Order: sequence, then structure tokens, then C-alpha cells
Amino acid sequence: MEARGAPADVLLQLPWLPVSIGGCQLLAKSWFGETAYHLLLTDVNCVWEERMDSVAIQRRAQELNRRLRAKVEAFFSHLREVAQPCLTGSGGQADGGEAQVSLTRQEDGNIGIKLKSELVGLPFYWEFHCTPAPVTVVCAQLVRPLLAMSHLLQQQVEQQGGLLGRKDAEIQDYRENGAVLSRERLQTDVFEEKTYREDFMSKALPLIPSGRTDAPAFDADLQRLYAAIVAHGNARKRKLSPGRRAAEEEEGEPDVPSSLGGSDIDTGAGEGRPEDAAGAKMADRPAEQQSLPAPRPAERPSSKPKKKKVGLFR
Repeated sequence: MEARGAPADVLLQLPWLPVSIGGCQLLAKSWFGETAYHLLLTDVNCVWEERMDSVAIQRRAQELNRRLRAKVEAFFSHLREVAQPCLTGSGGQADGGEAQVSLTRQEDGNIGIKLKSELVGLPFYWEFHCTPAPVTVVCAQLVRPLLAMSHLLQQQVEQQGGLLGRKDAEIQDYRENGAVLSRERLQTDVFEEKTYREDFMSKALPLIPSGRTDAPAFDADLQRLYAAIVAHGNARKRKLSPGRRAAEEEEGEPDVPSSLGGSDIDTGAGEGRPEDAAGAKMADRPAEQQSLPAPRPAERPSSKPKKKKVGLFR
């Protein structure tokens, strides 16, 4: 059985991609293994996650698709092909046609994403049940990298300001030695950092929407910067002594609690967390109903011939 969720370093190195799901603008991270996945979503007001292993995926698939009797390995590749386009913003289509996607916000703060597609000619349903992520996950995956990005960009601005100042001094020296600008439209004012910042803030701040609820743009340049900062942090950790690295990981990036998803995640319509409702529902069933149905003994042929059902469904 594949480990629950992605390894911490693997998920951290993935960029935040802008996606639109059910008309809602979000930033998303998604990792799909052989028979497991880990999903992070944020609208910059909250961060949600879901992590599922093969056992949990098997249970939810059978809850949503009553006729499905295949193992996870048989249909997970289809789920990955259907889900990845909407979770990466690629807008591509999976084999068998485009999936129908919808997003719902629940009163308890969770969000759900429903997918409907076709698998071997029959409807295939899937639901992502995302719950608010722990603070440790939010800090590791979003807050600390963004603070490092902000600090790095500020250093870049300061260096560029110093470079402009030296360029102005160079131009002034040319003028004092008789150099003349051939085209007046190329002439620029002397760069004054304080004046520039005040002018920039006065023009840029009014363009930021107040009370914005959608996730901001996270373009390719910011994604590359995010990836570079994360890679640098991982390289630094590898160079530290084992004792110091363990201490920093304990302070900064503790393990994510396993209560989010896993083998006891299932679908259910009860109140509270979907996992709890599904677990109670499964516990109430007799043991023979919770296990996969055994092959039925041969029965007497009926008067009407039954339609032959083949493939992953019965």
C-alpha cells in the first residue's frame, strides 16, 4: 500500500498553480502517486487539503460507484487523467471526454469537488473532500516561501535602485564632457528612490480590489521564484548536521497530522466531517456487507437472458 500523501519535500517543491474550479479562482498544488494523492487548495482566505491512500480511495470509489468492483490500480490512472487538468489549470481533456466538475462550499468550512466522467463506457464519479489544513502545513507550503520571496524581491528592488543611481551619475558625466542626446524622447528624469516609491504606491494601491475573495495571480515568474527558494531551502537542510536539521524540521515543518484523510476516509451524507460520517456508516454495516462481494454460486438460468457486463463494472 502506498504511503498516505506525498513526501513533504516533493509536495513543497511543486508550484502553486492558478486554477478555476466551478467558477471559483484558487491556487492549487496536487500530487498523484501510483495509488495515492495529496491535494492543497487556497483562496488566500483559507487553505484546504485532502490526502488519500489506496485503501481510502477504494472505499470511496465503491461508495460513489456501486457497480465498480475493480482494484484501485485498475481505475486510478483514469482518476488522475480526469482530475489533473482541473487541478493544474491546463484545461486539457482526459481520455473518454471532458469531465464535469463542480465545487461546493460547506457550512462547516470544508469544500467539495465533484467529478463525473466515463470509464469503459459507464459513468464514473469521484469527490474530493477537502478540510482546512493545519497551521503547520499552511506555514510550510505558503507563508514561509512567500515571506522569503518578498524579502528576495525587496533586495532586488534595492539593488536596481542603486544601479539606476549609478547610471544617472554616468549620464551626468557624459553630459559634463559634451555628450548630447540624439533623440529627446529618450531623455529621462533623475531617479530618486523616495519619490519613485511614493508615486508608485499612490498609483498601485487604488488598483488593488478591496475585500477580494479570489486568489491573486501567481504567474510563471513567481512560480519559478517559489521553486528556486524552496530548492535552496532543501539544499541547505541537506548540508546541515543531522541533529540540527532535525531540530529545524521539528520547529518549522512538523509532520502533518494523519487525521486528514487516510484509510478511514469515505463518503457519507451525515453531519460534521465526511470522514466521520462515512466511518460510522461503514461500522454499522454487517461484516459481510463491508467486504467485497464474493462470487455468487451458479444459479438456474432465467427465462430472460441477462445483459453481459464486462470490464471494471458488474
